[in-house]
Amino acid sequence: MPILIAAVALLGLAIGSFLNVVIYRVPVGESLLHPSSHCPHCDHPIRNRHNVPVLGWLLLRGRCADCAVPISPRYPLVELGTGVAFVGVTLRLAALHQLATLPAFLYFTAIGIALALIDLDCHRLPNAIVLPSYPVLALLLSAAALAQGDWSALLRAAIAGAVLYALYFVLAFSYPAGMGFGDVKLAGLIGGVLGYLSYSTMLVGAFSAFLLGGIAGAVVILSGRGSRKTALPFGPFMIAGAFIALFIAAPVIDSYRRLTGI
Repeated sequence: MPILIAAVALLGLAIGSFLNVVIYRVPVGESLLHPSSHCPHCDHPIRNRHNVPVLGWLLLRGRCADCAVPISPRYPLVELGTGVAFVGVTLRLAALHQLATLPAFLYFTAIGIALALIDLDCHRLPNAIVLPSYPVLALLLSAAALAQGDWSALLRAAIAGAVLYALYFVLAFSYPAGMGFGDVKLAGLIGGVLGYLSYSTMLVGAFSAFLLGGIAGAVVILSGRGSRKTALPFGPFMIAGAFIALFIAAPVIDSYRRLTGI
């Protein structure tokens, strides 16, 4: 297990570095491969020794090696945050005896981080990330079902994904000013991933998203930074709710059953 955790942490740091490219380039339609990583201010290519996750930023003291313009601390934070998230997800899946789903959940974690930050920056969830994730996650969850010999989990994932997609579709159709169809497409992914574990995990994830969104909206209104008409990107709350559900769904449902006697 320690070897797995170390490997996952290093993978997370490396993926986090790539996510910085995704977050910057996908919204503006740039290629992820060309040109190579470069300073957005002076366009000088980033040297290999400075491209090491987190350490590169620290060695440069947060400034470009060529033009000395400050480099946003968000870059190392995304790298470090992805590494921490990968480790946390791995430990949780191990506790749930669901390590077969690790590739699917690490993939979901990576795109979740990218989509949350893009939505915060641009108020949209790019199809270039969301739509290809459907076949990728379907393949990875199918592999997990094959490894576990549990095809009912895959069927549950498909049903949960369809249900959550339909719920968000109705909400977006009924109140387009409050929810976009990017959220609808993301809902199908979240429902599928969480539904593979259980329907209750999917329900807790959906409830957590609306709870977090409601709290954030109340804070915005009470702080005087906006009104009821202020548009808040909902994608980050959906993704945060999904990760909350991964960690708390089981104890929440157990507590509910004890209280209700169900």
